[in-house]
Amino acid sequence: MRQRLISTTLALSTLGIAALPVVASAATQSANTTINANIGSTISVTTSTTVAINATPTAGGVVSSSSDTVTVNTNNAAGYTLTLADADTNTNLVSGSDTIAAHSGTFAAPTALTNGSWGYRIVGAGGFGATAYSGESNNGSSTSTWAGVPSSASPATIKTTASSATNDTTTVWYGTRVSSSQPNGTYTDTVTYTATTN
Repeated sequence: MRQRLISTTLALSTLGIAALPVVASAATQSANTTINANIGSTISVTTSTTVAINATPTAGGVVSSSSDTVTVNTNNAAGYTLTLADADTNTNLVSGSDTIAAHSGTFAAPTALTNGSWGYRIVGAGGFGATAYSGESNNGSSTSTWAGVPSSASPATIKTTASSATNDTTTVWYGTRVSSSQPNGTYTDTVTYTATTN
C-alpha cells in the first residue's frame, strides 16, 4: 500500500511540471525616418522713397546733394547683391523740355560733377573712397566725386554681402551741379534698386 501511494504521488508531480506555460522571446526591429524642413530664401528692400535736392545756382555752378537710405532684409545665408539703375533708358533729370544729364563718372572711377549734371556716390564703395561725407548745399568749390546713374539696361552692382541680413542699410547720396544758365524747375527721374539673394 505504501509503495502504491508513493507511485501515485510521483505521477501527480510529473503531471504538474508538464502543465507549466511556455514563454517565447519577443522579436524587435527599429527603423529611422529623416525629417527635412526646406526653408526658402526671402528678401525685401525699402528706400526713403523720395530724395529732394535743393540748389540755388550761381554763374560758376554749385553742388547740392541729399541722401537715400536703402534697407535690405534677407534670411539667405549666402547674403545678397544690391544693384542700382535708372528705371528706364533715359538717365536725365527732366523738367518739361529741360534736362540735367547723367554724369559721366562711373562706380569704379567717379569724378567731380560738371555743370548741368547729376549723379550718385556711396562712401566706402567702388572708387568713392572711405572719407566721410555729410552732404553739400550750394557748394561752389566742391571736390566730391560722383558716378552717373546707369541705364536700366546696365545696372551697377553697389553692394555684395556674404551672410543673412537684418535691416542692413546702404546710404546712397544723390547730387547735382548747376549754374545760373540752368532753367528753374523741379527736375525728376526714378532710380530702381534691386536686391537679389546670392
